[in-house]
Amino acid sequence: MARLAATLILLAVMPWTSAAAQTTTAPSGPRQQRFAPGLATLTDDVLYGDVWRRPELSARDRSLVTVSVLIATGKTAQLAGHLGRALDSGVQPPEASGLLAHLAIYCGWPNAVSALEVYEQVYTSRKVDLTALRTARERLPVPESDAARAKAVTDEFGTVAPKFAELTNKVVFDDLWRRLDLAPRDRSLVTIAALAAMGDDDQLDFHLRLGVESGLTRGHITEALTHLAFYAGWPKATAAMRAVTRALAE
Repeated sequence: MARLAATLILLAVMPWTSAAAQTTTAPSGPRQQRFAPGLATLTDDVLYGDVWRRPELSARDRSLVTVSVLIATGKTAQLAGHLGRALDSGVQPPEASGLLAHLAIYCGWPNAVSALEVYEQVYTSRKVDLTALRTARERLPVPESDAARAKAVTDEFGTVAPKFAELTNKVVFDDLWRRLDLAPRDRSLVTIAALAAMGDDDQLDFHLRLGVESGLTRGHITEALTHLAFYAGWPKATAAMRAVTRALAE
């Protein structure tokens, strides 16, 4: 009888213990589960239970997209966890820092500088070697297609805004895009993510085509935008998808 009683007590406790364990380990966390259970279900079952696991885009690329969206939209409260996840998924610290410098051009200095405190916290907790973050002087070769792009910028802005045309050609494309801390494919991916998150659709057509030229496929891009919908919102992702159908029509 004593053994039976102990077994019944154990069976009675087990479901509660399992639920408690799930509450602790679920991506949504206890706050969502307590105050917004409907949100917690979407977080656990859809965002992390489905989207983050889809093989159409690697975990590393999904982290690059997510970190880019958070920086572009100024949502640094969520950045520490996702920056750590990016490092765990294979993004190297020089790449993560290169991403921040890149996004300063596309999202503005305030957004990039606002993210620095989070970068410092994450890098410090992980004891990242900061000397490895210094940008190499060497640059990638100039792409063959860049001459046409540079001419288009000069033709459009050279007379009305010559300094802007000079900075666009010499700093943005001849320096930033040729740096070694982030591969051209990754630069295209984070640029597309940032522009889509900010709703800058008029700039997307060029960068979508450049992304394909740099090694992204249309499938990579549409999967990145599907992922982005959860972090920038469905309207922004929908507008960017329309740009894909326009710029990369098959």
